[in-house]
Amino acid sequence: MPLRYFEDFAAGQEYPFGPHEVTRAEIISFAAEYDPQPFHLDERAAAETILGGLAASGWHTCALFMRMVALGWLNDSASMGSPGIDTLKWRRPVRPGDTLSGRSIVLDTRASSNKPDRGFLKMRHEVVNDSNEVVMLVEHSIMMGRRG
Repeated sequence: MPLRYFEDFAAGQEYPFGPHEVTRAEIISFAAEYDPQPFHLDERAAAETILGGLAASGWHTCALFMRMVALGWLNDSASMGSPGIDTLKWRRPVRPGDTLSGRSIVLDTRASSNKPDRGFLKMRHEVVNDSNEVVMLVEHSIMMGRRG
């Protein structure tokens, strides 16, 4: 049974997520499977790019973010999914050894006008590294079930 429903969320609330330490092996493994670009696969090749060294794929960072959010708070809610992403920005490279964490911030809540079983949360998620630098920023809506 979910612990949080639409009615439990309010603008300004924050929900932490993480941490997750990113390893060299997982960066290369993810890239080999899903984003086989040299700067995600090979340290020497990566050193010659604008990234200046091996860095996780942005899509890998997205996958890590989703796992951290799901385990951090989303799985304990009446989430019904998301209709899409409004903003996705990769601000800094994610490096081997970085420990990622972050926070989800409720920007706004809106009850559905034609489906009384749900509402929408406008969320901003900030993923940070160990130096508290934002490495990724996501804004989107989440459909959330209502009580009763």
